[in-house]
Amino acid sequence: MKNRVKELRKNQKLTQEELAELIGISRQAINAIEKEKFDPSLPTAFKIANLFKTTIEDIFTFSN
Repeated sequence: MKNRVKELRKNQKLTQEELAELIGISRQAINAIEKEKFDPSLPTAFKIANLFKTTIEDIFTFSN
């Protein structure tokens, strides 16, 4: 799944650690999401979208 997490995080001047703390997951999980090696759970995706004041669809796009 493609995503814009890194772009949005950098726009807000957040580190991976800071983003992880804000949504309650590990920094390693943020790193894996940003590198598209791990797809977040639906609750985590909602937390990310809410934090960046956007929709899940605006952040995550499905690709084969």
